[in-house]
Amino acid sequence: MIKPFTLTTAAIIFLMMMQACRQEIKPLGTSVVFGKLPDGREVKIYTLTNRKGYTAKITDFGAKLVSLMVPDKNGKPADVILGYDSLWQYLKGDPYFGSTVGRYANRIAKGKFTLNGKEYQLALNNGPNHLHGGPGGYHSVLWKSEIVDKNGHPAVRLTYLSPDGEEGYPGNLAIGVTYCWNDANELQIDYTALCDQDTYINLTNHSLFNLKGAGEGDILDHELMLAAETYTPVDATLIPTGRIDSVKNTPFDFNTPIAIGKRINEAFNQLIIGKGYDHNWILKSNKLTDLAASLYEPVSGRLMEVFTTEPGIQFYSGNFLDGSQKGHGNKPYNFRFGLALEAQHFPDSPNQPAFPITLLKKGEKYTQTTIYKFGVR
Repeated sequence: MIKPFTLTTAAIIFLMMMQACRQEIKPLGTSVVFGKLPDGREVKIYTLTNRKGYTAKITDFGAKLVSLMVPDKNGKPADVILGYDSLWQYLKGDPYFGSTVGRYANRIAKGKFTLNGKEYQLALNNGPNHLHGGPGGYHSVLWKSEIVDKNGHPAVRLTYLSPDGEEGYPGNLAIGVTYCWNDANELQIDYTALCDQDTYINLTNHSLFNLKGAGEGDILDHELMLAAETYTPVDATLIPTGRIDSVKNTPFDFNTPIAIGKRINEAFNQLIIGKGYDHNWILKSNKLTDLAASLYEPVSGRLMEVFTTEPGIQFYSGNFLDGSQKGHGNKPYNFRFGLALEAQHFPDSPNQPAFPITLLKKGEKYTQTTIYKFGVR
């Protein structure tokens, strides 16, 4: 007589574990409490995990990108975003790391513009100028947030109602920002906005990248390509002069990939003014299908490509990082340990008639999309 075959509990658990290992990782979005603001409001941090197991983390405080884990050429992941490990550090540290910035990203000269015959005075928080929406801009507010599905991929949807007069801007502006992390290791950021008055708007994400890993060295060996034949030179306060200059035969020509450190210390007037690169490049194309920029780090083999519907990219080479900020893993962010590639409209456009218009009319819809795609080479 053949005895019936029975499995021990240990064997059943082992078989279940083996089956789980064979199953494909499902895309996932989760949230936990990140901490509380001084007024007691709860802040969340979201983790988006794609089918490859790589993660993006976003917090509803400032709609900030906190972390992005991507693999090197050997498959070893590292966090390529300069950020912090706690809400307390975000409250006390650099206010812009990973943030959604606005109502107007970048600088507005003397914090002034005229709209429909009325002059508006904004907060001055960058010397004589207005920067990134002012000290109470979108980087410093708590957004409403939820996990959503975007074409089968995990995403976080964040919304905020910016009231009329906030930081000096006209109109009640309803804003939406969606971060989606897909299986191709692409971070897609979609922006929408509607206003009940005419207003100026320029939204972007202010993440600083280091493809070696956050806190793992400077970015001078990173090879940068910017698909731009012209840029907007600046004055001593980093406000565009109004000119549009050619990059040809200057250290600002990145049409062919070149190491950032190769020319950054040249005795070129614009590099001296900016203490390095801190300028707006005018893209050849703002079609989402066209490559706007690429960044390659030769040791890790990590590659980042940027696609955007915006007309410009602000390339900032970490000139004001000084080691005073300690981020992920308590590592200091020293001079030029990170760089920004901010897809945007041009700085000070409300005061520059030759620049693309940034006026959002009452009842019209503002939209833009930027994608950061990660791979290896």
